Amino acid sequence: MPSDGESAAYSGKALSFLDIEAAAERIRGEALLTPVLRHPLLDELTGATVLIKPENLQRSGSFKFRGAFNRLSLIPENDRPNGVVACSSGNHAQGVAASARLLGMPATIVMPKNAPAIKLARTREFGAEVVTYDRENEDRDAIAARIGAETGATFVHPFNDPAVIAGQGTVGLELAAQATALGLRLDDVLACTGGGGLSSGIALALSHTAPSATFHTVEPELFDDYKRSLEAGVLLSNSRKTGSVCDALLSESPGNVGFSILRQMAGQGVTVSDEEALDAVAFAFRELKLVVEPGGAAALAAVLTGKLPLRGKVVGLVLTGGNIDMDMLLKANSRQHP
Repeated sequence: MPSDGESAAYSGKALSFLDIEAAAERIRGEALLTPVLRHPLLDELTGATVLIKPENLQRSGSFKFRGAFNRLSLIPENDRPNGVVACSSGNHAQGVAASARLLGMPATIVMPKNAPAIKLARTREFGAEVVTYDRENEDRDAIAARIGAETGATFVHPFNDPAVIAGQGTVGLELAAQATALGLRLDDVLACTGGGGLSSGIALALSHTAPSATFHTVEPELFDDYKRSLEAGVLLSNSRKTGSVCDALLSESPGNVGFSILRQMAGQGVTVSDEEALDAVAFAFRELKLVVEPGGAAALAAVLTGKLPLRGKVVGLVLTGGNIDMDMLLKANSRQHP
């Protein structure tokens, strides 16, 4: 069996741009082609031409549907009755659950007890069985491994699976094509980064479709394992497992598959505070009329707070998810904003 969540279809070969193109064909008609949006206030505040890719509008509420559907589509027919098992704080959970329902497979998702209520509820609504665990004291991978051993279910890693990364890379494929259609050339692209599946997929796609663009990871402060790993050239971990409103981005350490891509293709990584992420949630709601969760708004936060010199550039940013509890949305919008 391939290790680290690798799918059999990709075992023994490096992930390539052709895999992203194949994933785009595989998910066509199921994943939504999300638009690229512009807003004059955002351009005015940043001095840049900002292209927003709103994956919060994606099926299941985040980009995660893309990678999940691509991965599940590759499971052999005779293995599908055994179902799938996955670990997730919520967005991968919903992407896998929604994909499994479409493909007629049972799904079991291992989720933190303190995951946002909307993510727990919607995962169940998609038809998956949810097994909760204590993020501080229990090992979710061990729980998933036990379930897989008992049921024969295929494990679908949230970010360290080449087929998942290829599916997420379709975001970059679309963004580059949409920028070109507008007569624009991307200079910088930012995306919220947890384990790095989306970020590595986008970076790989851009290396072929917008090679002059620089990709940047965006993480929560104190959970910047990717930024530190890229700077050190080796995989590093976070010392903490909880403690940020950006629940979708709290991976313990980068995945080695994505890291092998980003260490060659990523530019400077940046971090945002919880307060900056909440302000970005409020900006998206008030000005862009978009509902975005804190982790999904991290790239917007980085742009709004000037973490990178972007004036005069064409900038792509991905809003990665919109699965936010109402109390968190109210918390963001009740803050005093500049």
